[in-house]
Amino acid sequence: MTATTAESGDLLPLVTGRSRPPRHLADLSRDERRAVASSLGLPAFRADQLARHYFARHLRADDAAEMTDLPAPIRSTLVDAMLPRLLTAATTLDCDSGQTRKTVWRTVDGAKIESVLMRYPQRATVCVSSQAGCGMACPFCATGQGGLTRNLSTAEIVEQVVDAARTMARGGLPGGTGRLSNVVFMGMGEPLANYNALLAAVRRIVDPAPDGLGLSARSVTVSTVGLVPGIRRLADEGLPVTLALSLHAPDDELRNELVPINNRWPVAEVLAAAWDYARITGRRVSIEYALIDGVNDSPERADALAALLAGHLAHVNLIPLNPTDGSSWQASAPRGQREFVDRLRARGVAATVRDTRGREIAAACGQLAAEPPARGRAGR
Repeated sequence: MTATTAESGDLLPLVTGRSRPPRHLADLSRDERRAVASSLGLPAFRADQLARHYFARHLRADDAAEMTDLPAPIRSTLVDAMLPRLLTAATTLDCDSGQTRKTVWRTVDGAKIESVLMRYPQRATVCVSSQAGCGMACPFCATGQGGLTRNLSTAEIVEQVVDAARTMARGGLPGGTGRLSNVVFMGMGEPLANYNALLAAVRRIVDPAPDGLGLSARSVTVSTVGLVPGIRRLADEGLPVTLALSLHAPDDELRNELVPINNRWPVAEVLAAAWDYARITGRRVSIEYALIDGVNDSPERADALAALLAGHLAHVNLIPLNPTDGSSWQASAPRGQREFVDRLRARGVAATVRDTRGREIAAACGQLAAEPPARGRAGR
């Protein structure tokens, strides 16, 4: 593991109270961007040029000198108006021989969020945050234990993705240059609780340049603990993204404890919305299930889960619980994991145990808390 912490002079200043982040190109539609350019007395097409530099070349305000198709006299005016700095990397931590990198970001108002970039032999995935903190209060999740600070703006979400794309394009991880291929909304926050910003961010991710990064919608995954109205809205957006449902228990009694929002939308209602999502989009639903020793990993619960899922377009991602400071629970033993998988498969339910990345730098599922582990806080 390696760690880098930004010097205090590199960080954006803390701001008392919470304020809206400044307007950014990624917050705006094409017409809105052009309107900004026109308000500056510039031809509207200059906004498209700037957007192409951002989405296709992944350039920041600091890279303005590389935007040579923009005349020098207007370049800074346009960049200042639409490419403000929204996120500053406070800390970066690497593990898995440099193939996993977690970044702790500081926003302009001092909130902290995290994103994780993971390189695999055939793909590169970034896990992004949609909120600073989380209000869902799941007791085994470090983010949920810390509570909600605020929603992120569309651009604050997109900036995490653009940074990951830039890192890959410039060979920032071992293995040379590459391309960002997948985006998962599994970082800090409940994505569907910040629906409008989430939806706009997904459109920026999948729209072709100059309006977005041009990734396939099928390479985007949106995770939720089960906000039923949000699931149903997303199903009707015409975006075939993958829905990942954090279920974690097949029965209401236990899920009420593990996923408190279940008290509002119980298992049957959440799964009904998930099956409608699969029917409308044609996309297989990913069922996320953290395996917690002695809590939700019994053979009886495996059979109950199989009974709920059999015959539906679903795949179960079993996640051995990752440790967090606020929880005494631990992951199921390997033998219990295998039995759980076997019982699901025996009923015809596709299931795999997730290969956890980033556990040693608190970058794995459920560990993001916007505070690096103590061993990662040393300065450069």
